Amino acid sequence: MIAGLSGWRRHVLSFFAGAGTAAALAPFYVWPLLAVGFGVLFILISEERPGGPEQTSRKDPKRVRRAAIDGWWFGFGYFLLGIYWLGFSFLVQADQFAWMAPFAVLGMPAFLAVFFALPAAIATAVQVEAWRRAVLFAALISVFEYLRGHILTGFPWNLTGQAFAGLAATSQTAALWGAYGLSFLTLLIAFAPVATLRWRARPWAGGAFAAFLVATLSVYGILRIEAIGEQSRDGVVVRVVQPNIAQREKIDPSRRADNFYRHIDLSLPEDKSAPAVVVIWPENATPFLHEARDALSVLAARLPANATLLAGTVRLGLDGEGEERAFNSFAAIDDINGAREAVATYDKHHLAPFGEYLPMRSVLRAVGLAQLAPFEQGFKAGPGPRTISLANAEGSSLPTGAKAHPIPPFAPLICYETVFPGRLYPRGDRPEWLVTVTNDAWFGDSSGPRQHLDQSRLRTIETGLPMARSANTGISAIIDARGVYVARAQLYSKAALEAPLPQALAPTLYARFGDLFYFVMVFSAVGVSFFAVRK
Repeated sequence: MIAGLSGWRRHVLSFFAGAGTAAALAPFYVWPLLAVGFGVLFILISEERPGGPEQTSRKDPKRVRRAAIDGWWFGFGYFLLGIYWLGFSFLVQADQFAWMAPFAVLGMPAFLAVFFALPAAIATAVQVEAWRRAVLFAALISVFEYLRGHILTGFPWNLTGQAFAGLAATSQTAALWGAYGLSFLTLLIAFAPVATLRWRARPWAGGAFAAFLVATLSVYGILRIEAIGEQSRDGVVVRVVQPNIAQREKIDPSRRADNFYRHIDLSLPEDKSAPAVVVIWPENATPFLHEARDALSVLAARLPANATLLAGTVRLGLDGEGEERAFNSFAAIDDINGAREAVATYDKHHLAPFGEYLPMRSVLRAVGLAQLAPFEQGFKAGPGPRTISLANAEGSSLPTGAKAHPIPPFAPLICYETVFPGRLYPRGDRPEWLVTVTNDAWFGDSSGPRQHLDQSRLRTIETGLPMARSANTGISAIIDARGVYVARAQLYSKAALEAPLPQALAPTLYARFGDLFYFVMVFSAVGVSFFAVRK
């Protein structure tokens, strides 16, 4: 019945299958919809009728094109529900940008849907039995997810594996093969039930295999979490500030002083006896903070001497051509002989297109497009990831011969940078924890902030490093190296989270070998199908 549909009915079914599959991700986590959505897509592209696979539309030259169209409509539904919240950012300054919202909400999913259309076409072009096609299709979608995360500027948002990132237990295998490997396993689980439906003896085998994989992921995750246990670092306390400032107020210059003091009021630590307290403010908490002498004086007066402030800010500096540009930046503000000074800075290197800069600027500006960043040329990208050690930070104002800083080395990440697996810190310079500052207020009370948090959890599991995450309105969290929340704020709430800094784990397999094991799994799956074709 499904395979026999044509025309708009077929497109509508593909669209809703994709949208339903997206509901398996944050914030819904309806896992069975993975099997339902991908199962519908598989039946559509297979076009298997009662005569069996050898009597399908093999001689129909249009079957590959139909599969590509099915895949595109599936992808359009998947991404429309998955990233609809992008349109909210254009409504913050509606008088300037509201007209662009429909282009973002519809245009981005329409482009990203190609990453489902192409694997659907390729899987259809290969004539193999159903279960082999299911394995091949899972591998192909996974490969195109990997490509989506790398080509152009990369957009690895809502990888299928994020369906299991809502729970620490089901996402623990990311420590072995990363988010892409977890996505491949998720796709195998999703396709397995439909792959064996035509088996006369055991049509239930695929569903049983899927259930076995889910159980294995869960049991492995629970055992790993329990075996590692809770581990915290003595002497270092982290205080994460979530000021909950509406985006319209945050970008209003007349509210800058009020916003600054709101951060200050949430920054005073409860544990005043700790040797070191790290106070973390979100992205763009106070622009030009490290240059504002009055603000630094207030910090010196209000923060205790044992507190180090890590804050998102904006700074002006010269680019490689000597031109003054704005940088989306991060500053470490430390106590130096009773005064507050910026002892280290970091500039965001992976900028969000259209939000922080305008790609193909001269062309797109000619048709009236602009970036949301309040600077004529947008932000300038920094040189790359960085590990900051406050004891010997570049340009540090620490006195010569000072003792080792009690705060362990960390890698700063600004907002969008947390979505890229394996690109968190310089190769060969592993930190002991991650600091993320972000501002998800642009996206309202939507799926976006919750999906972003899931990706942060995956980064901790992949690297074996804890993370302190400060968000303007949410969702702030302190996450240990197992991906377990030590503390977590609610979206759209004013909060301050305080806890001992969790301990780092030894480098995981993924931290050591990157995507190697993922590639082994995917190429093995492709090999199974290729062997069948050769045979």
